[in-house]
Amino acid sequence: MPRPSKEKRVQRLPACSEFYSDTEQKKECRIEMTVEEFETLRLIDYMGMTQEECAFTMDVGRGTIQTLYGEARRKTARFLTEGGRLSICGGNFVVKKEDRKEERAMKVAVTYENGQIFQHFGKTEQFKVYQVEDGKIQSAQVIGTNGNGHGALAGFLKEQGVDVLICGGIGGGARNALAEARIQLYSGACGDADAQVNSYLAGTLNYDPDFVCSHHSHEGGHSCGSHEGHGCGHNH
Repeated sequence: MPRPSKEKRVQRLPACSEFYSDTEQKKECRIEMTVEEFETLRLIDYMGMTQEECAFTMDVGRGTIQTLYGEARRKTARFLTEGGRLSICGGNFVVKKEDRKEERAMKVAVTYENGQIFQHFGKTEQFKVYQVEDGKIQSAQVIGTNGNGHGALAGFLKEQGVDVLICGGIGGGARNALAEARIQLYSGACGDADAQVNSYLAGTLNYDPDFVCSHHSHEGGHSCGSHEGHGCGHNH
């Protein structure tokens, strides 16, 4: 017997579940999209998550997300091209809203240098790790990375029990490693580390989920973003 499909975690149901074209005779042509397929569109195309982050949020593997996302985009393209009726319904899912930050204990880490968010994840020599309870910072400590770099840093953070990472530039491989370690990523952030963590807890963090550092050879003092003066210019 085939193995039963695992329920996908969905944070919210679609605001509208029926869409019609303006051609009356086409309305009987029905395209059905499952709720979990729609959720991948919302998380990736609307929220700006990577497929790895989407997989973590929905509590499934990346292969499952690739299949759901591909189907969702194919059905959307068919509806926009052919018209008819698009219905979002059914599937195998459970609605589970994201845990509210103020209701759980967690650890938030930032790439750290001289009080600021260091702008290249793979080259950071320190993290500042914050213990958060009831939505407030209870304590914080600066820890060295012991020479770990790039993908190895994800395992290092996992060993520290980190739930969330706030950083500047970060490459694709490190993003994947963090997703596998179940660490939620907020990249493209900059400025005072303490202030940015407080902004995250308040839901006002200014970050860029698409900000990727593509420079992995840093000879000659090349800086990703701007290390000198801790600038925040995302000029990649």
